[in-house]
Amino acid sequence: MIRTHQAGSLREEHAGQQVTLAGWVARRRDHGGVVFIDLRDASGSAQVVFREEDHAHDLRAEYCVQVVGQVRVRPEGNENPDLPTGAIEVVAERVEVLSEAAPLPFPIEGNVGVSEEARLKYRYLDIRRQQVADAMRTRSKATYLANEVMHELGFVYVETPTLTRSTPEGARDFLVPVRLQPGNWYALPQSPQLFKQLLQVAGLERYYQLAKCYRDEDLRADRQPEFTQIDVEMSFVDQEDVIEVGEKLIGRLWKEIAGYELPTPLPRMTYADAMARYGSDKPDLRFGQELVEMTGYFADTSFRVFQAEYVGAVVMPGGASQTRKELDGWQEWARSRGARGLAYVLVQADGTLGGPVAKNLSEEELSGLAAKVGAEPGDAIFFAAGPRHASRELLGAARLEIGRRCELIDESAWAFLWVVDAPMFEPVHDEVGREIGWTAVHHPFTGPKPEWADTFQDHPGEALAYAYDMVCNGMEIGGGSIRIHRAEMQQRVFDVLGISKEEAESKFGFLLEAFKYGPPPHGGIAYGWDRICMLLSGGESIRDVIAFPKTASGFDPLTGAPTAITAEQRKEAGVDARPKAEA
Repeated sequence: MIRTHQAGSLREEHAGQQVTLAGWVARRRDHGGVVFIDLRDASGSAQVVFREEDHAHDLRAEYCVQVVGQVRVRPEGNENPDLPTGAIEVVAERVEVLSEAAPLPFPIEGNVGVSEEARLKYRYLDIRRQQVADAMRTRSKATYLANEVMHELGFVYVETPTLTRSTPEGARDFLVPVRLQPGNWYALPQSPQLFKQLLQVAGLERYYQLAKCYRDEDLRADRQPEFTQIDVEMSFVDQEDVIEVGEKLIGRLWKEIAGYELPTPLPRMTYADAMARYGSDKPDLRFGQELVEMTGYFADTSFRVFQAEYVGAVVMPGGASQTRKELDGWQEWARSRGARGLAYVLVQADGTLGGPVAKNLSEEELSGLAAKVGAEPGDAIFFAAGPRHASRELLGAARLEIGRRCELIDESAWAFLWVVDAPMFEPVHDEVGREIGWTAVHHPFTGPKPEWADTFQDHPGEALAYAYDMVCNGMEIGGGSIRIHRAEMQQRVFDVLGISKEEAESKFGFLLEAFKYGPPPHGGIAYGWDRICMLLSGGESIRDVIAFPKTASGFDPLTGAPTAITAEQRKEAGVDARPKAEA
């Protein structure tokens, strides 16, 4: 037996017992002939005391050791109330080095600043840090709970293929050459969308899985090329049924892990309201500062900038005290998001309005401006003017930035809601901004709201989808829809999207074929598992809860992936081969 107890399990009741521990040397402290070592294993750490220097003089940080000794209560005044094992220590009688550790690339203990590149390159060392290890354990606990909830609700766990055919789902596919069929390629799935719909045709009725998904997209700071979602699909349901399941799943996770009782039923907000009030389809409700539409207020303005399709404003409390450099910084911030700038008016302490924009407004416009937007003396008012959607998104981003800079966000709060009634379609524009067609906001199999079932093709820009997203603290953690199950309706969607029958058959033929055999009405939802675990563990990025993540560029510092392949591998895999039919 290598050990009799885990280090973190020792308590006062173990005093007087001889124990054998095994773990890593976390900290070492030399106190004039007495050496103290914190011995860490997966359960925690315990203090080990060496009375004779020759027992411990060779021990260094992260050496893997076995210690035999006797547990005793620490002398009065030497207790550490911050540690579960802080009332005891182990007096070492024998120590054996199980393996040595090279000099560390960064300290394991303490909050020493370490670059992310270094952390990911030595991820196996990074995971020894308590915060990272705790995140891994939180994810594990959440996974057990999710499986438990779904089992209780009568769902069947089904694993779907990770080698499939390429289908358009909004991002580029990762492609895999097929050695046995040179010139042909598998695709890694962006989601199990088509397979889970086939499982409904198959009559399983309630399916779920923790599914690996792969998207070859231009990564943003908090995205990964491979990620996990908990995928759910149900037959003979409407929106209310799916939402009920979603609230039960999330409610159990937050209650068991975060100690938070989900206030079900969660509030709901339409997509149109979310964009109008918060400039986002995933609004953060932990603070106010809602957008104010000013289009009507400036309907007769002579200020050309405000002679636009949409004018909106958001207030920054205390923003009038910003320096010119800080105000110029807002312009750079806006330009980095593709905008020309961010107009502003400053409400001075005496209530007068200043700033470059104020000089271009009439007395009548100035006199009622602060009251219209709810600004007080000392505040700044930021404006966006132009196309409605883009201007609202800019103000929504400004609102979040204001919340961060002014510390308006209650970081201890949980704010959940459902955003419903998103558009079915959004316009596609050419390089000069002309509208040239439509694309699905969610995916081509999202059904219309019942009231739009017969007419969505006549008014694509107005039609609403039978879709729903769950939002937590300004992050979309789950999204789904009631699917199309009737061939006639599916073809009308394809017609709006400009997908011909031949193209649809080529891309989705196997699904369309299945839909000839009595498909049931069905719908579902997928939750971003990495993001949920990040929120539950208090992380700042989904990389915090992924064991071996990649950088924002898709590079893996640990293994060096992706790497080039040899000419021999290229030939054997058939990378450059043409399919037989084409050849």
